[in-house]
Amino acid sequence: MNSLVLLIICVAILVLGYIFYGGWLCKQWGVGEGNNETPAHTMEDGVDYVPAKAPVLMGHHFSSIAGAGPITGPIGAAMFGWLPVTLWILIGGIFFGGVHDFGALFASVRNKGMSIGEIISANMSKRAKRLFIIFSYLTLILVVAAFASIVASTFGATFDESGAVDMVKSETPASVAMISLLFIVIAIVFGFCVYRRNMPMGIASVVGVLAIIGIMAVGMNFHPIYLSTKTWMWIVGLYIAIASVTPVWILLQPRDYLSSFLLYAMLAVAIFAVVVGHPTFDASFPAFGGFAVDNGNGTQYLFPVLFTTVACGAISGFHSLVSSGTTSKQLDKEKDAKPIAYGGMLLECVLAVLTLCAIGYAYKWNAANPDNALVGATAIFGGGIAHMVDDVIPGSYAILNSLLVLTYSAFCLTSLDTATRLARFMFQEFWLEPGQTTKDVKEGWKKVMVNPYFATILTVVLGILLGMTGYAKIWGLFGAANQLLAGIGLLAVATWLGNAGKNNKMFLIPMAFMIVVTISSLALTVKNQIGIISAGGADWGPYAQTILGILLIVLAVVLVIEGVQTLKNQKAKKAA
Repeated sequence: MNSLVLLIICVAILVLGYIFYGGWLCKQWGVGEGNNETPAHTMEDGVDYVPAKAPVLMGHHFSSIAGAGPITGPIGAAMFGWLPVTLWILIGGIFFGGVHDFGALFASVRNKGMSIGEIISANMSKRAKRLFIIFSYLTLILVVAAFASIVASTFGATFDESGAVDMVKSETPASVAMISLLFIVIAIVFGFCVYRRNMPMGIASVVGVLAIIGIMAVGMNFHPIYLSTKTWMWIVGLYIAIASVTPVWILLQPRDYLSSFLLYAMLAVAIFAVVVGHPTFDASFPAFGGFAVDNGNGTQYLFPVLFTTVACGAISGFHSLVSSGTTSKQLDKEKDAKPIAYGGMLLECVLAVLTLCAIGYAYKWNAANPDNALVGATAIFGGGIAHMVDDVIPGSYAILNSLLVLTYSAFCLTSLDTATRLARFMFQEFWLEPGQTTKDVKEGWKKVMVNPYFATILTVVLGILLGMTGYAKIWGLFGAANQLLAGIGLLAVATWLGNAGKNNKMFLIPMAFMIVVTISSLALTVKNQIGIISAGGADWGPYAQTILGILLIVLAVVLVIEGVQTLKNQKAKKAA
């Protein structure tokens, strides 16, 4: 298969899905009908509830949901071949992920910008809400740990045996770190100019893009900061602690909006690379790799591994937390929900397909250059795309690879502080009674628990400590945990739509499928970890994965029983 042909076919299918299926969803749910004001206006507080123009919010939403997912996911699933990954990206994106993200945002907007947990409380039970929030909070702690570690390792310098900085290996990390720090500065200036000096968005955008080009030039030529990964972990922890409690107009909105230009540049570069390079997939990247594949770490089965690995490229539970956590509190007009949530998911699908094209090139490159192989997600995607262009425009590799690595780290940093803010919301909501807000808690120990600073500090400390002490030992559970979030998110929105008297049938098959995928994946994980424990010599990792895996299966079963009972009651009432 020629990668350019694959890209054209996939983009055409995704565009048709957005127009026809996305439009049908709007009609079924009544999105944009009437004069419904969004929570960003009715509950505006200048901190979390702040209306944002559609392009600005699109920048935040897409940067937050993307992270490293649409790149690392397809790379991890590539062992099964490009065809099953492509089919899941298309089917999953249009009928699963898009519906999931769009539904979560719409449900939250119609429920005062509250999270999926509060929607579950209102439509299922208080117990179900608390179970969901505990699970979501722990998952977000794992996300904070993982992404903080990724960012810190991207910025961290390499030291030789004498303790001196290895300048050759540390050049790119120091450059990316410098550009990232300067990026935060220009984001703050951008937010101040737009929201406090009323600078026109068009002018501010042009100046912002020029500033991005400027800081890239500065960072690539001047980067005197060489710190260890551990030091960067603490710096990142301090940053996310501050970023997650500051008003969204100061940093979150402007930074994510400016980050979107990096994204668009990355997409443009990747598309250009495929157009000029258009590599053809050969035997190194077959159409189908088999239902059972030995990847060197044991046998991996297409079901359920494919559906828990691709994740953000097709459907991801983290997206429902973003949609109902930060995006719903900034949505200016209800009609913006479709392009931001449904369109944002399908744009991620495009990035996932471009990643497949990069994989096809990278595998051929590795076969021809075994001594200089592209290893790891960043190298396969960034190196693959950059080499495609460099084959046509010699000398462009270094600049393009730096741009792609910078964009990758910017995604991770965006997802990192968004996850911290979401975890703060979750922790606060856990202590609230149905219909209660944090402002209603006036005294007692609950006032401490719902305090945003306490919730943030606790989240950051737990996340950073886990990131520094071995989050990788339980990271194997994340894929299944993330997709369990997706299944429960679909279930929650389905119950809300049913209670609101709207069509929820489009949720039922995706919900059932993701729950089955999750339980199957968790059961396999528990089985494998028990095998490791039985062999002897296991550290705490297999024990933790076994216990957590069993707890997640129980959680899934309990929530599904409550959700199905709610749906049955709705059907009975409708029949009556």
